[in-house]
Amino acid sequence: MFKLSRKTLINVFLLVCALLLISHSLSCFKNSTHKTLKPGLSLIGLIKREFAGIFFYHRNMVKAEELGEQVEILRSKLFDMREIYQENSRLNSLLAFKQRSPFRLVSARVIGRFPDNWTSGVIIDKGKSSGINTGMVVINQIGLIGKVIETTSSTSKVLLINDPSQGISSIVQSSRQEGLVSGSLGTNLVMRYLPENAQISVGDIIITSELSRIYPKGLLIGKVIKVGYEFSGLNRFAIVRPAVELANIEEVLVII
Repeated sequence: MFKLSRKTLINVFLLVCALLLISHSLSCFKNSTHKTLKPGLSLIGLIKREFAGIFFYHRNMVKAEELGEQVEILRSKLFDMREIYQENSRLNSLLAFKQRSPFRLVSARVIGRFPDNWTSGVIIDKGKSSGINTGMVVINQIGLIGKVIETTSSTSKVLLINDPSQGISSIVQSSRQEGLVSGSLGTNLVMRYLPENAQISVGDIIITSELSRIYPKGLLIGKVIKVGYEFSGLNRFAIVRPAVELANIEEVLVII
């Protein structure tokens, strides 16, 4: 059997020690060199970054402008899609109402409003060529809007129910109390000529009565939001909020 001599073992031991010492020395030298050069390397990196920022400034600015334009285009498309969705919802609701309504109806779009401040009305894009004539009633899927007061071959003027010249025979849906609803050029309507003992209260629904010569019976006008007494104290009145938001109508239905 092969045996290592004492001298060989000593030499191997010394060689291993020498290798460990060299490895430790190189490690210390590396750490020391890194610590010494670190500030310089950091400064060089900072200068490099600043130089790159200046060098690519124009390119980055152009890219930022392009991204900004793309964002605006996407916003515009999103707005258009929302408008289309809302319009489709309104038209679908009108179509569904039109199909189940007992009346013969012609749909139309609002294309303008009366220019003066003393009357309340809108202009629609249908007229005599569509069978619309003066005196016809205008509604939507929610309730009463007004009546046609003037027509051309392709347009019509509609007087809204909140115009002061309007007088609509109406009743309280629950108690069947009769009254006359008129406009005020404001947001709300006024129901007048109610007796002192009239059965009417906040929250009651007001509809057109059969006594009206123009408006069919049972059309929704609005809801009572306030009840009070006239100055004489002999009659009561009610403030009625229209069921239809008259300031925001975009599509209507004409009963022909």
